[in-house]
Amino acid sequence: MERHVLVIFPHPDDEAFGVAGTIISHTDDGTPVTYVCLTLGEMGRNMGKPIIANRETLPEIRKKELEEACRHLGIEDLRRFGMRDKTVEFADQDALVSQIFEVIQETDPSLIITFYPGYAVHPDHNATGAAVIQAVQRLPVEARPVVHAIAFSEGCEDILGPPDVINDVKHIAERKFKVIEAHASQTSGVIEVMKERFLEADETVEGYMLKERFWTFPVNSDKPEK
Repeated sequence: MERHVLVIFPHPDDEAFGVAGTIISHTDDGTPVTYVCLTLGEMGRNMGKPIIANRETLPEIRKKELEEACRHLGIEDLRRFGMRDKTVEFADQDALVSQIFEVIQETDPSLIITFYPGYAVHPDHNATGAAVIQAVQRLPVEARPVVHAIAFSEGCEDILGPPDVINDVKHIAERKFKVIEAHASQTSGVIEVMKERFLEADETVEGYMLKERFWTFPVNSDKPEK
C-alpha cells in the first residue's frame, strides 16, 4: 500500500482512460490521492456537446466534469493550476517545476503518476511529464518517490521496452467507465461503444482499456529530464 499517490496531468480526462482503474484501486485501499490538473482543457474537441459548449463555456463545463470524475475516483484533493490548454510547453518552465515541487514537498507521495516525457504524443503531455521529472530530481536521491509514467506514442515500446507495471482493472471496469462518462463533453458516444465491446469481451477493450500500463521512470538518472 502506498503512503500517498500524486497524479499530475495537463487536461481533464487525462486520468480517465489510462489510469482511472489504478486510482480507484488506491483510493479503495484507503490511500490518499492528490490530483493536480494543469488546465481546464478549453481547447478540447467536440464543440456543441452539450449544445452550449463553445470556447467560452467549455472550461466551466469541463471543470464540473472533472469534479464528477474525481467523485467516482474517490479523490478528495483536487488541485487546479489554471494554465491554458495547449500552452504548457510555452509556460515558464522553472515556475512550473517549482509549483509542482511545492506540491511534492507538501504531500510527500510515495508514488507519482504522470506522462512519460517524449512518449506521450501531445505537447502538453510531454511538457507536463518533463516538468514533473525535473521537480522530482530537485529532491535528494534517497527522498525521491517512484514515478509511474504513461507512454503511448507509436513505437515507444521499441525504445523503452515493455511496460514494467501492468494493472489489470477488469474487475472495476464499470467504475472506470463511470469516470470516462463523467467527461461527457469529450467522450459521449465513444463510451457507449466501449461498453458494448466490453460486454462482447472484445480483446481491444480488455487489452488497452482494462490493463493499465506504466513505465517506472529512472528518476535517479544523473541527467535531468529536459
